[in-house]
Amino acid sequence: MNRLISQLAILLHITLVSGMATSGHAQSTADSSRKSAKKYQASSPKARPFGAEAFSASTKTTVRWLGFAGFLVNSRGTTLMVDPVLEGFDMPVLIDPPIAPRAVPHLDAILVTHGDNDHFSIPTCRDLAPVTTVYHSTLYVDSLMKTQSLPSVGHRIGDQFTVGPIRVTVTPADHAWQNAYPGTSKRFFKPEDCAGFWLETPDGTIWAPGDSRLIADHHLTRPTPDAIFFDFSDSEWHFGLQNAVKVANAYPNTPLLLCHWGSVDAPDFTPFNGDPKELARLIVNPERIRALAPGEPFSLKPLKKQRQ
Repeated sequence: MNRLISQLAILLHITLVSGMATSGHAQSTADSSRKSAKKYQASSPKARPFGAEAFSASTKTTVRWLGFAGFLVNSRGTTLMVDPVLEGFDMPVLIDPPIAPRAVPHLDAILVTHGDNDHFSIPTCRDLAPVTTVYHSTLYVDSLMKTQSLPSVGHRIGDQFTVGPIRVTVTPADHAWQNAYPGTSKRFFKPEDCAGFWLETPDGTIWAPGDSRLIADHHLTRPTPDAIFFDFSDSEWHFGLQNAVKVANAYPNTPLLLCHWGSVDAPDFTPFNGDPKELARLIVNPERIRALAPGEPFSLKPLKKQRQ
């Protein structure tokens, strides 16, 4: 029962962008809990700010973690962000964003995996709109984006589209947590309301699974990616730590670019509390873990040995 109550508190704090706001009572209760029972929480390295140079023409593909679950990808001068949260989050944070929206010179696209506000940040997306060509997401999130007058396109699971030289495939996810908690939303959420993205660049493949419970016949059977945006938090509505280890070990040579950790000051909330040291004890080839600082560049390279 205590686990259920704790999980419900977690979920109530991840605000739906469809208009459901976190209640002040729930917020104050969580604040009191944090003050009375502060626990250890792994934190990321200090942010490495970057500017327009990160968006310039290039002969390679460079990835930068933005904090939360967000990443910037510059693939030979084509730039996109996945799930950027650069401002306006409704809980205390542990990091400084490596770039402010007003400092972004141009984006060819923004990709959003689902509608929770630690992935679809309305303040961030609004402020990036003047420099962003197009927003891509699921059909449901596209409907939310259109209410914000964003130039968005909605996709079904399995759809493909291109952003410059990058071919993107929309992959399945299982994160319809709202249906398990009557009263959190009037809407019934469908599996296809959440997604991941498979990015094929000239320099290798990147997999952004999004927030998802394990779908074994999908998450454990992909072609070997050259990098994974890796959520290893121990939440039952995400992979969970044990299943995250299964995913990591299914692709034993793939670099794991850690995300969904070290960003939100919420030591009792499992979705935000992955610890890279614990992960390193559990997976094969732990040296491939990349606990990047926000803004730190990572150069994508094709793996020399693919999983058979």
